[in-house]
Amino acid sequence: MRNIWTVAKREYKLFFISPVAYAVAFLFLIILGWVFFSGMVEAIAYSTYYSYAPTVQMVLSPMVTLVLFTLPAITMGSISKEQSTGTMELILTSPMRDVELVIGKWLGCFLFMLTLLAVTLVYPIALNMMIDPGIDQGLMVAGYAGLILMVSSLLAVGIAISSLFSNQIVVFVVNLATVLLIWMVRNVNSTGTSSGLGYEILKNLNLVDHYLNFYRGAISLVDVTYFVSLTALALVLGTVFVESRRWR
Repeated sequence: MRNIWTVAKREYKLFFISPVAYAVAFLFLIILGWVFFSGMVEAIAYSTYYSYAPTVQMVLSPMVTLVLFTLPAITMGSISKEQSTGTMELILTSPMRDVELVIGKWLGCFLFMLTLLAVTLVYPIALNMMIDPGIDQGLMVAGYAGLILMVSSLLAVGIAISSLFSNQIVVFVVNLATVLLIWMVRNVNSTGTSSGLGYEILKNLNLVDHYLNFYRGAISLVDVTYFVSLTALALVLGTVFVESRRWR
């Protein structure tokens, strides 16, 4: 456990000296702020003619899309950087176990994303102060809980992909392609009327639809289990990929 926390702290601190992390965080918050501002202007315009009150979903909806395209940049250098700089050989010969390295890297990225998500709370807080009687607190808690679980699982997938390659650009492209594949599966499920085993498998593997239940304010044990299982599976695969380097 000590090794995991040591790796996590080191990874977390590196984000605050990395220009890439600052650029990603800046773009994330700027785009979200612009979408929030535009949404509020539109809501004010609609309220002139209709009885309309914005909800916290106007913040959650763009955050999902931003997260899907942000996480590949966050994880692209987690383990691949160790391989390209040659420090991976030192790590593999240290007393640290491979699973501790993988979990520590994932935890450091996860803590950074939690910090970024915590900053975004300023938008629902501002929205709560601007409308009467305020936003649905339960909807906000469920939405952020689902977002945190989604971040956890996608970070684990990114860590696993990062352990396969030494080139960070390749890691980013492969990780982004995986995210786009998730969207393609969602489009098939949302528009198709097929049935059968293959369709049911795709439906149950669909990450975005599992999040939509949180987005609507419902916290389901099935959805929580899905994200936790996906996180655990990806971390196991990442550990296997790192262990395989010992035999090369």
